[in-house]
Amino acid sequence: MRQWLKNLLTRQKAANAVSDLQHAINLIAAIDAGGIPLNPARVNAIGRALGLEVSRHARMEDTIARIREVVGARASEAARRGVIND
Repeated sequence: MRQWLKNLLTRQKAANAVSDLQHAINLIAAIDAGGIPLNPARVNAIGRALGLEVSRHARMEDTIARIREVVGARASEAARRGVIND
């Protein structure tokens, strides 16, 4: 019973997992909607998850700009491959 419950919870967690790119898209959308990120470590973690080298001392604005570039580049790549239909 215990193992069954553990498996059920693990599968549910995996099904609700959000990709690193989706985290970045959500961050940019929130900022564009007027939000202000309050946790620089979270912004840095999103940047690192996208493959960026981010210093602990980097300005949050610079990191956000770099994240925007990555999101834009990946969206362009997806559009070129036909994954995104406008």
